[in-house]
Amino acid sequence: MESHPISATRSPRAAGAPPRTTVRATRDRAAGDRAPGDRAPGDWAPGRTTLRAALVDAALVPAAVLAGAVASGCASTTDGPGTGRAGEAPPPPVPGAVLANELIEPGEVRFANLWQVTFGGENAEAYWSYDDRRLSLQVTKRGDWDCDRIFVTRADGTLRQISNGEGVTTCSFFLPGDREVLYASTQSGHAACPKRPRPASGEYVWPIWPDYDVYVTDLETGDERPLITGPGYDAEATISPLGDRIVYTSTASGDLELWTCDLDGSNRFQVTDALGYDGGAFFSHAGDELVFRATAFPEDGREAAEERYKGYLQQWQVRPSRMEIYTIDADGSNRRQVTDLGGANFAPYFTPDDGRILFSSNHHSVTDGGAALNFDLFLCDRDGSNLEQVTFFDGGVPGKQFDAFPMFSRDGRFLVFSSNRGSGKPGDTNVFVAEWLEPPTEEPDAAAPASEE
Repeated sequence: MESHPISATRSPRAAGAPPRTTVRATRDRAAGDRAPGDRAPGDWAPGRTTLRAALVDAALVPAAVLAGAVASGCASTTDGPGTGRAGEAPPPPVPGAVLANELIEPGEVRFANLWQVTFGGENAEAYWSYDDRRLSLQVTKRGDWDCDRIFVTRADGTLRQISNGEGVTTCSFFLPGDREVLYASTQSGHAACPKRPRPASGEYVWPIWPDYDVYVTDLETGDERPLITGPGYDAEATISPLGDRIVYTSTASGDLELWTCDLDGSNRFQVTDALGYDGGAFFSHAGDELVFRATAFPEDGREAAEERYKGYLQQWQVRPSRMEIYTIDADGSNRRQVTDLGGANFAPYFTPDDGRILFSSNHHSVTDGGAALNFDLFLCDRDGSNLEQVTFFDGGVPGKQFDAFPMFSRDGRFLVFSSNRGSGKPGDTNVFVAEWLEPPTEEPDAAAPASEE
């Protein structure tokens, strides 16, 4: 799945929440972790808890990352609680994350606290492990490597690369048990990063490389194995919260449709069959429904738009500028359109009670030369009603206007998402974790400010 649905500058996807619990950076290490300080060549630190630690690790941390970490206030200890909107902030929900409440925008009343996980580069589509302790994500570091590779967070606050560096990768997700991570890769057809298409029309397109297949890496051994393969595009895989089925997007039928399968890749089932790009799906927490994005063909000129879609598909490309949010039962019945907002609506996720849907949209964006570049998170009821804007970040320039790829932690307490916010240069996309408020605060301006360093 491409990181940004339409942009002139590329940017790399509850009610009744349980009581708070302590999250420590010193938890027992999950399978595949080494002791702090024992790093593999593919590991790097997205941020340190003290300036001393940042300087000690300077040789392992990219300069842009280190500069961003220092500028964001990493010179103070972040292992303990700080001051947040709801009083004392809890410890970082992800080891190495830095409290960044100064980056909460006015109107973001759903965020009690905010932590920054990565600093610099293009970091996106971060998704929770089943135990809510780790994240998998895709990372591009221009100059070191120019297309996405898959990483996981580690107990010592560093990132560990788990993909092999061949081709381009996307859409990682932990398997139940958190000992393995799946992701899509073009390694069967590309040793290096494939060249992105640039249509003569100048239109923004996503390449849907036919070499994409789904692979799994064992975090303890580092062994990789193919999981979902075959002619054409197979990618965008996520797993049911019940841990029993995978949903993914495939061209196996000749169009971009949703499919499901067992965890070993068997028992494949085609869920959708409507013309257009059906993708970016997630299961409901009950495991019986899917929420996804789909191509929105205009009523006026629909036939011509469908023919253009088919033409791009034959070139292994899609134009993502018109998409809406849909739901469908996992058995393929009861397809329902949720949004009718116009623009590009994508990266949907069910709230922990499955009662509402959180997604990213540019429908409200002021256009700039025909491209609506400002993406924010929105919340709506399952029928699209009661639309609520959740994020309000707008840096005013391309590459500083993006909030997307939300996923709630399994316990419903935290929300991970990707954003251009912060002190990075335009185009930098970083991973953030917010402590979710349900219901939201009523008077955000009266909330306690973040503690000064």
